[in-house]
Amino acid sequence: MSKQYVVAVVGATGAVGEAMLSVLHERKFPMKEVIALASERSAGSEVKFGNQGIVVRDLATFDPKGVDIALFSAGGSVSREYAPKFAAAGAVVIDNSSAFRDDVDVPLVVSEVNPQALKNRPRGIIANPNCSTMQLMVALAPIHRAVGIERINIATYQSVSGTGVKAMEELGKQTASLLNFQGAEATVYPVQIAFNVIPHGGDFLDNGYTTEEWKLVTETRKILGDDRILVNATVVRVPVFYGHSEAVHLETREKITLERARELLAAQPGLELVDERAPGGYPTPVTHASGNDPVFVGRLREDVSHPRGLDMWVVSDNIRKGAALNAVQVAELVIAEQP
Repeated sequence: MSKQYVVAVVGATGAVGEAMLSVLHERKFPMKEVIALASERSAGSEVKFGNQGIVVRDLATFDPKGVDIALFSAGGSVSREYAPKFAAAGAVVIDNSSAFRDDVDVPLVVSEVNPQALKNRPRGIIANPNCSTMQLMVALAPIHRAVGIERINIATYQSVSGTGVKAMEELGKQTASLLNFQGAEATVYPVQIAFNVIPHGGDFLDNGYTTEEWKLVTETRKILGDDRILVNATVVRVPVFYGHSEAVHLETREKITLERARELLAAQPGLELVDERAPGGYPTPVTHASGNDPVFVGRLREDVSHPRGLDMWVVSDNIRKGAALNAVQVAELVIAEQP
């Protein structure tokens, strides 16, 4: 009989935590026990694992001894406090927050792109990239391996689920209110999100970029292992519930033909090419990404304004591949290492 593991999901009552539990069940992860953890406020409530309910335990009083794998999705401050405690108790921690992504001794892993990075994890912690970086790396890794990427110019169109449950509720309430010819109150976002787009994600930095944009710069370089890659990003929040979209312009170091790019993308694990030059022949968050695992790429074309330019449209479910699925895939890679 194959080995069974004790898996803890920290932040189990959040959107990503719930998705982690769902993905663990769907993929039949070999578990002896699954433990749902959250704040004291949520302790005693139930979350679903398949057809059964699991009682949520209080993270603050939980003893992590005996946990083999801990999937964290409870925010950076929680991860910084508790992830080292779980790792010290013997668990492999896979963290979905930004707490450890820039640490040199913590691998930042996209399962289909740089699984080799898992070999060096002295602190017992593995970081999940930002959801917008995640889908971008699946699409760009085969291009970079083949011809090198010199520069990336990207605009993201990010769904409200990336901000959390309260943001989804705000979009729903604002939409209903406006359709009834009433006003729209903004509390989660600085301005109305319904029927609007907001060119702002995260906190503003001194250089005028935001933290969400800067993550695309630093995380891309770390995952692809190349500090020479230039990244210019603009993050936009859009009134979509699930699924991030990205308009990506690449400048490669060597010329790549459209035909070769298609071949590389079609062969990339975790990616589906949806690229017909016809109405509807491209992926969207609603028609392709929401609730599905792959990263979808379409609108592939050579850039007429640059001799080594390539343009594409990248779409993925930010809660699944952007967070929960990759964390579970990384856990699968970890247990595959063991005899």
